[in-house]
Amino acid sequence: MNQKRAIVSVIGKDQVGIIAKVTTLLAEQNVNILDISQTILQDFFTMMMLVDVTNFDNLESLQQQLSELGKSLGLTINIQREEIFQAMHRV
Repeated sequence: MNQKRAIVSVIGKDQVGIIAKVTTLLAEQNVNILDISQTILQDFFTMMMLVDVTNFDNLESLQQQLSELGKSLGLTINIQREEIFQAMHRV
């Protein structure tokens, strides 16, 4: 079976525990993180993760959980299949 990958993006005001909370949620859903990049620009936190979503038929429930976590932390958290992300950001 081909591996299916997705991009998780996290954007918001920096605070303690963002990475821990997002990665814990993903681990609880058995989502493996393949690559991660995070930057703090002044007070703003940005993180992009490439994750393995091979076992997911659709990402709606995962997006819902990430959105609820984001709301509780005052962050915007999104997940998109890799091919959709690439198509949207192609120059």
